[in-house]
Amino acid sequence: MIKIGNIELPEFPLLLAPMEDVSDPPFRRLCKMHGADLMYSEFISSEGLIRDAIKSRKKLDIFDYERPVGIQIFGGDEEAMAMSARIVETVNPDLVDINFGCPVKKVVCKGAGAGVLKDIDLMVRLTKAVVSSTHLPVTVKTRLGWDSTSINIDEVAERLQETGIKALTIHARTRAQMYKGEADWEHISRIKQNPNIEIPIFGNGDIDSAEKALEYKQKYACDGIMIGRAAIGYPWIFNEIKHFFKTGEHLPEPTISDRLLAVRQHAEWSAEWKGERLGLVEMRQHYSNYFRGIPHFKEFRKKFLEVFTLEEMNSLIKETQQFYEEYQAQL
Repeated sequence: MIKIGNIELPEFPLLLAPMEDVSDPPFRRLCKMHGADLMYSEFISSEGLIRDAIKSRKKLDIFDYERPVGIQIFGGDEEAMAMSARIVETVNPDLVDINFGCPVKKVVCKGAGAGVLKDIDLMVRLTKAVVSSTHLPVTVKTRLGWDSTSINIDEVAERLQETGIKALTIHARTRAQMYKGEADWEHISRIKQNPNIEIPIFGNGDIDSAEKALEYKQKYACDGIMIGRAAIGYPWIFNEIKHFFKTGEHLPEPTISDRLLAVRQHAEWSAEWKGERLGLVEMRQHYSNYFRGIPHFKEFRKKFLEVFTLEEMNSLIKETQQFYEEYQAQL
């Protein structure tokens, strides 16, 4: 069993990565249904929380059915990070996570996210500020380093552990790589072999199948895996991995009915949380992912993009279901 503070997780937990404009409550709810063991909010600006920015505050919404769940914050100022940790504590998440890995320019330019990778002393000070400001377990998500010539994850892991964090997730790329190239998990393996490291170490990067998850689990000996992009439009990946771990066999791929049910649930929860029109407009980014590789979906994609009410959504789902039932019957 893996423990993060007083949070008990399965022996080899599967974590849903915090993803901007993706990891909102409706999406997290779907991933929880399909096997995610621990999830995080979208990352939240510490400055935004302090300014009482509506978008930042909305990201604090968490629900009991998704526990355990963490709220992730980012920033480059110690006082702001400390204050935002105290604000986060008021909504009673299970943990606070610090983002030292986001490679996006608008975050890095503010000296936050992966921008902190250039200054380990600052990273330590920011982490200490959060740890000392909350009674909740604090975890960190980071990268290997700024670029291939400045990989510093070994020092980072030891020094952050000393600050009192309870777990560390390592995206096995540098900031310079962004999301390109291959993630190098050898660094994660080396951290796990360090006798000074006692906290759980979770690996992140390139896990997109049950086979790869098992291979990396066995090869790199991390304590769990965080899955990000592979879960977008495919929340089934968590249970598929768990089933493969136990049996060595694959679950059947989700059917059209399974995919349409997921879309309907996601849309309904999105409409409930954001309001019907906005919820369905923001669903548009997900349709292609839910139906990736499905023949003839292009004919329906335009229709899904024109949906503005749940009534229209349910009608279109029935139409799509009927089409694919007839299509399968002709094969």
